[in-house]
Amino acid sequence: MSGLLLGMALVGCQDSGPLGAGNSPPPPRDVQGFYYDRRVHLSWELDSGWRNEPFRVYGRRTTDPNYVLVAEVTSCSEGRCVYLDPNVSPNHSYEYLVVSVSPASGTESASGSPVVVAVPEPTPPPAPGSVEAVGLDGAIYLRWDQRSRDASDFDLYRVYIEWEDETVELLGETDSEGFLDLLVENGHTYGYFVTAVDDQGHESGGSELGLATPRPDYHGEYLYAFEDEPALSGFRFQESEDLDPILPGDHTERDFRLEFGEDTWWLVPGVGVEVHRDGVPTTALKCGPAADAGCTDLSVAPSHNYSGDRIPLAPGRSFVLRMPAEGGEWYYGGIRVSHVGFAQEGAIAVFDWAFQLQPGNRALSPRSETTPVPVAPE
Repeated sequence: MSGLLLGMALVGCQDSGPLGAGNSPPPPRDVQGFYYDRRVHLSWELDSGWRNEPFRVYGRRTTDPNYVLVAEVTSCSEGRCVYLDPNVSPNHSYEYLVVSVSPASGTESASGSPVVVAVPEPTPPPAPGSVEAVGLDGAIYLRWDQRSRDASDFDLYRVYIEWEDETVELLGETDSEGFLDLLVENGHTYGYFVTAVDDQGHESGGSELGLATPRPDYHGEYLYAFEDEPALSGFRFQESEDLDPILPGDHTERDFRLEFGEDTWWLVPGVGVEVHRDGVPTTALKCGPAADAGCTDLSVAPSHNYSGDRIPLAPGRSFVLRMPAEGGEWYYGGIRVSHVGFAQEGAIAVFDWAFQLQPGNRALSPRSETTPVPVAPE
């Protein structure tokens, strides 16, 4: 701190009253101070008799004999004034007095007892490692590791986007290891990094950069858990990729909805819908001509072992549902879960989906096709 040295006797509290010649201004009320993010935050209330008089903030280390003038505050709003002091050093305590000043005479009215604030060593949590960025249709889902939680004073994460010109913008904050960015355009590549912040505002360095390009297709659908976002928790298989498959979780026409409980993500079938009891480990929704040699999918729906009960979801597995059709037949649809986790609004699941338009045909296709497909043997 630097400024005018001032002895305690010169900052005495004087009686306040209606302003006039020789009268002191009303003192500030309810002066409070706390430390956050390498600064001391001071605030005080305005007395009902305040008439736009300026304020002076005096401070000192508790080990120093004299106060110094730290700042003059002339602008307050909503009945309270705020001053942030960045000129503080770790492992020291600071003592502050706030006074109001008469513009005419220079008379000061002090806040009363000093406010003492301790400044700690600014040690942030460890930074997250790498960010996995998953391109969806008109959105990007981010998730990262939990190593920042090793710090006992961990508080939250900050998510940043880095633009092509290397400028950085804060997208938001979250207390979970996931974030959903809905402000993206299909066909553009976006880069993200994440920092960790402790309960005193100390921010870590950034994680490794995660890149993703959102694109329109049946891949990368996502649902929130019914408990967190009921309006975005239901799903209905559609005949066209141009139709929105997302429904409220309590919609009577939903094929299923996502729920979260008991530390588990659950697929809950809709009315009359059944789900196969076993999720099948797969590497893709559908293995095509350009697929890897080790690609595995679920190309034909099983013929039996279905139930209307909920089943737990797990990444890397495909699940088959069947929906009632006319004549006692079934429509078949499948999803492959790629991610389960959390975003800023709650629990979330990301999956690809396929729907067979021909009733009774158990051959699954990732696109809406009208050409009949032969039923593969069980």
